[in-house]
Amino acid sequence: MRKRICFWLLAALCAGLLTGCGAPEKAPEPSLVLGFSQLGSESSFRIGNTRDISEQAKAYGVSLMMDDANQKQENQINAIRRFIAYRVDVIAFSPIVEEGWDNVLAEAKQAGIPVILVDRTVQTADPDLYLSQIGADFYREGVMAGEYLLKKADALGKERLRIVEITGTENSTPMKQRHEGFMDTIAGDPRMEVLESVNGDFLRSRGAECMQYLLDRYGGDIDVVFSHNDEMTMGALPVISRAGYRPGQDMVIISIDGGQEAIDILKTGEINCIVECTPMLGSLLMEAALAVKAGQPVDRVIHPAERVFSDEDDLSALPPRGY
Repeated sequence: MRKRICFWLLAALCAGLLTGCGAPEKAPEPSLVLGFSQLGSESSFRIGNTRDISEQAKAYGVSLMMDDANQKQENQINAIRRFIAYRVDVIAFSPIVEEGWDNVLAEAKQAGIPVILVDRTVQTADPDLYLSQIGADFYREGVMAGEYLLKKADALGKERLRIVEITGTENSTPMKQRHEGFMDTIAGDPRMEVLESVNGDFLRSRGAECMQYLLDRYGGDIDVVFSHNDEMTMGALPVISRAGYRPGQDMVIISIDGGQEAIDILKTGEINCIVECTPMLGSLLMEAALAVKAGQPVDRVIHPAERVFSDEDDLSALPPRGY
């Protein structure tokens, strides 16, 4: 009997020690489950955006369900439906195009799951289908590109500048708003002549193809190349050089994004101006999603701070871009 009592006392003591000290603590429940559909990985911007959202989710203690749509809207719609079925707390996605989202967003609304748009926005008959949009002011980016060109024209003393534009994915928010902001800014200046706008789909390979087409058609008549992102710009640059022109000198090169590779080229003089479009939106997304779950108000539109880098600036002390 005494042996049996000692055994149970020892067992109870061990259990208490394991509970109080030695046993691993149960992992805390995530503060929020966030379903995020990324549109793809077509550029350094997109890769940087994906990485930043993943890192910030960990930093904020958010459980992240990440999906890559590989540039297809149907993949994003399917991902959103999976998030709804999983009953995540918040859905976020970067829409590849503006239209065609009403049905799936209505399903999210019916399920009581708030939706946050990241980087881009959508066109919808019911503005209540999404709660907030976090991303750049694309129209302002186009304006800043146009403002640089007006100043550059003054500095060059040019009476005429003939412009070609390589745009992003057709019907995407950045394509439409960057184009509008740029054209609205230069419209009142008689020195500006737009020869043609072509769709480069935000891809480096398409940037090269578009530039070759434009050179075949206009050749040395091109004074300015306005490209909607760095990837297309970097696709266009070697095509310009092979044709016997000096990018940054024979042609003014204006780009948008501000990734490390493009900034390094800007420092060499082959790009004249880059309008920043930061992919570092992760902390803004996590803060908004956590506020939503806590029942706090969230701004309808949230813009990050952005700037312009140009051949007028001293960029020697610019820290690494991180994308």
